[in-house]
Amino acid sequence: MDLLIGVDIGTSGTKSILINERGDLLASATEEYPLSTPRPKWSEQDPEHWVQATIHTIRQVIDKSGVKADDIKGLGFSGQMHGLVLLDANHRVLRPAILWNDVRTTDQCRYITETLGNETLLNETCNPALEGFTAPKILWVRDHEPQVYERARHVLLPKDYVRFRLTGDVAMEVSDAAGTLLFNVRERRWSKKVLDGLQIPTEWMPPAYESVDICGRVTAEIADKTGLKAGTPIVGGGADNACGAVGTGIVSAGKVSASLGTSGVVQAHLDEPSADPAMRAHTFCHAVPNKWYTMGVMLSAAGAFRWFRDALCQPEKWQEDNIGANAYDLLTQQAAEAPVGSEGLIFLPYLTGERTPHADANAKGVYFGLTLRHGKNEITRATMEGITYGMRDSLEIIRSLGVNVSEIVATGGGAKSNFWRQMQADIYNAPVVTITQAEGPAFGAAILAGVGTGVFESCEAAAEALITPDSRVEPDAKRAAIYDRYYRVYRDLYPALKPQYDAVSAIVEDVHGGEA
Repeated sequence: MDLLIGVDIGTSGTKSILINERGDLLASATEEYPLSTPRPKWSEQDPEHWVQATIHTIRQVIDKSGVKADDIKGLGFSGQMHGLVLLDANHRVLRPAILWNDVRTTDQCRYITETLGNETLLNETCNPALEGFTAPKILWVRDHEPQVYERARHVLLPKDYVRFRLTGDVAMEVSDAAGTLLFNVRERRWSKKVLDGLQIPTEWMPPAYESVDICGRVTAEIADKTGLKAGTPIVGGGADNACGAVGTGIVSAGKVSASLGTSGVVQAHLDEPSADPAMRAHTFCHAVPNKWYTMGVMLSAAGAFRWFRDALCQPEKWQEDNIGANAYDLLTQQAAEAPVGSEGLIFLPYLTGERTPHADANAKGVYFGLTLRHGKNEITRATMEGITYGMRDSLEIIRSLGVNVSEIVATGGGAKSNFWRQMQADIYNAPVVTITQAEGPAFGAAILAGVGTGVFESCEAAAEALITPDSRVEPDAKRAAIYDRYYRVYRDLYPALKPQYDAVSAIVEDVHGGEA
């Protein structure tokens, strides 16, 4: 029997899974670790937590399943993108890792844009300079911690540091490298033009492999701690979004996924690199060899619905806490009682600013169009519709790049509701499907390990064999036409309100010192 392990190095914890060549889940284990926020806008972690969580969870899945180490053909890693791990000449960690959700680097992003120009960023990296990316983090260390910067010799991302600790080999792969803002995404290599322009030493950057390439083998020391066999191959793996795409079958033309989690991600496979000229969406190297993907990210998707539940729906919360009802189910039932379009009530879900298509930290949430006719049912439905309009913003950018959207794979909390799946199909005006697999990026990482070790012929062949549909809903033409009219109004509201967003943010900063 051929067995594979997928490990996902997440922000809140590490998850390891063990599957067989049929894609059956044999064991799973998760270990959480802390997140440090020593100052406002900062988000850091100790890389040692990732290493120990990986060792422990791999040991757990092997012990739980009782499999033989000889049957485990390979490992693949998925990981949180963009996080900066700086090592010295002896491969020792110099400071806590600066994570993807750390936003201290606004000044450095401005410097990158002014130094390189948008045209270079578009042509080389396919992305704008955003606080979450790795390059501005490196420059922040240079500007604020020169004693650390002077000792730096290696730049790694979270999963690649863990793989280094398991193998002793320094490496990166293209899907994660594409999120550093230092990588030529179109040519799948480090960008000398960007590195030289920012005066970041090229020799700090590790070799960049394809995601299915074997980048190292388990050392004897790690084998003893995990129960793996020494010499077990570990492939490059992929960024969490790239591995999530592999794990949900987004590996060929026309395949698109829509994940309604805390944030919302709409992602599409690309056979050729194609970047949004306005850089509203991101284009990265795919974990599928010599392929790419584009994605849009809204910051508050299902997270906005959770805010609505917690802030405005105390009766439903009480029922959930005291009699075992599901508050989301109760709210969805209420939303279903309201008409399509909520009688003109439109919700803008910018509760934590926005990323796609509006890279604007000052954007705010809005209920627009309230009248005396609107009650709880309409407000609930409008909240769900507004979140889905936000997802459509990303989908429209993807369509503008020439992607023929044949169907959309729905994942995340929004995929669990029949009502919300139908709403998505109607607002997207495209079929929405779900799949039986629910292991996310870790499953994709295991598939990559299988491709790299010869268990599967290719990512495409593995997806065809392992990923099976669970449900499918078609858009209703009448509802889709109504939603299309409301969406056009939704789309026009942000530019109309942009000056007021900035004005109220300035008042908050002046009056409350940014604490409100």
